[in-house]
Amino acid sequence: MPDPRARWERRGAPDLEAEPLVEPVDPVFRREAGRMLAALTRLFGVHNLALAEDVVQDALCRALEVWKFQGVPENPAAWLMAAAKHRALDVLRRERTARTFAPEIGRLIEGERALDPALDDELFGAAAIRDGQLRMMFSCCHPRLPEEAQIALVLHALCGFGVSEVAGAFLATEAAIEKRISRAKKVLAGSTRLFELTDDAFSARLSAVRRALYLLFNEGYHGACAKEAVRVELCTEAMRLTALLLEHPPSSTPATHALAALMCLHAARLPARVDASGDLTSLLHQDRSRWDRQLLAEGQRLLDLSAEGPELTEYHVEAGIAAVHARAARPEDTDWGAIVSLYDTLMAIRPSPVVALNRAIAVAQHEGPERGLEEIGAIEGRERLAAYPFYFAALGELELRRGRREIASQHLREALALARNAMERRFFERRLGACGDGAL
Repeated sequence: MPDPRARWERRGAPDLEAEPLVEPVDPVFRREAGRMLAALTRLFGVHNLALAEDVVQDALCRALEVWKFQGVPENPAAWLMAAAKHRALDVLRRERTARTFAPEIGRLIEGERALDPALDDELFGAAAIRDGQLRMMFSCCHPRLPEEAQIALVLHALCGFGVSEVAGAFLATEAAIEKRISRAKKVLAGSTRLFELTDDAFSARLSAVRRALYLLFNEGYHGACAKEAVRVELCTEAMRLTALLLEHPPSSTPATHALAALMCLHAARLPARVDASGDLTSLLHQDRSRWDRQLLAEGQRLLDLSAEGPELTEYHVEAGIAAVHARAARPEDTDWGAIVSLYDTLMAIRPSPVVALNRAIAVAQHEGPERGLEEIGAIEGRERLAAYPFYFAALGELELRRGRREIASQHLREALALARNAMERRFFERRLGACGDGAL
C-alpha cells in the first residue's frame, strides 16, 4: 500500500521526517491499514479494490493532517476506522449510480437513513472487521496465484506494506513487485465479493493460507532482505494473521495450531538472534536467558493442542524440533538424536535440500562433523544450494571442527561472497576470523 506520507508531501506539507509525530503513529498506520482495507473491500467489492485503497489512503492522510495539530487521539484505531467509514459513505452516496458495488451491500445503499447504522453493525464492528480480514486473507490465496504473489498480496493488502517494503523483503525490484501485485489484483477482480468462508473450497484455500503465512514468517525470521537478516515486523504480522485463523473455528485445526506453535517457539528466540551490536548470533551461541519464556510456554501449549487429530503435517514436525531446542537450558543439553529423528520425519513429509542440510547439521551435532559432512555430500539436489550462503557456512563450520582450517576458510569465503546483507557478511567474517585464531 502506498505510503500516506508521500501523498501528504505532494500536497505541499512540511517535511514529516522531522516531525516527532510520525514515528509513534506509523505502527498504527501499518496495523490499521489492513483492517480498513478488508472492511472497505467487503463494502465496495473486490473488483473495486483500488477504490478501497484510495479511501484507506484518504483516511491515513486525514489523520496526518488532523493529528499534527490536535495530537494523537486516545483510540487512534477507532479514529481511523471512523474516518474510513465516513469517507466510504461519501463515496457510496456520490457514486452509487456510477459504480457496481459488492452484491451483499446493495440493500444497504437503498436508503440514506439506514446506511450509517447498517454499516456500523454489519461492516465496521469488531466481528465484521475480523471476518473481513479472514475473507481477504483467503481471497489473497487464490489458487490461480503463485505462492510469491499470494504472500506479496497478503503483505500489501492485509499488513499495510508499501510496494518498496515488499520489494525489500523479497530482494526484488519495486517494478517487479508492482507488476506482481497488479497481476494478483486482476485475478481477484474476477469476483465481485470476497471469498466466502462457507465456500466448498475453504479447506483447500486454508492449506494455501497456512503456507503463505508460514513463508511470510520465515521471510522475517531468516530471509534474504538486502538491509537486514531479521525482520521482526514480518514475523509479527504472520503471527497476527495466524491468530485470526485460530479465532475462527473452521480454520482452528490441528495444523493451524501446529503452525502457530512453530511461530511462537521461533519468535521466542528473536531477542537473542541479534546481539547488542546488531550482529547475527547462531542458535548454539545464543544467550538463552534472553529467550521469551512466555512465548515458549504458549508455543508448547499450542503444540499440545495440535496433537488432537490423526494428521501429521510439516508444521507439527518443525514445531516439535523447535520444542526440543526450547527444552534445552544449554546447547550441550540438546537431544540431538530426537532432532535427527524429527528431521527424518520431515524429509518424508516435505523433502527439500534445505531440510536435508539442516538434518545433516543435526547429525553432525549428534555423531560428529565427519558424519555431518557425509550427509551433506549425500543431499539429493545439492546443486540447488549453490546460491545459499549457509550451505557453504555449514561446510566451513564442520571443516573447522575437524581442524581443517584452510578448507574451512575457503568455504566461509564462498559464504561471504553470497551474503545477502550486512548482518550476514559480518557473521561470516567473524567465522572466518575463527579459522585464523582457533576460536569456535
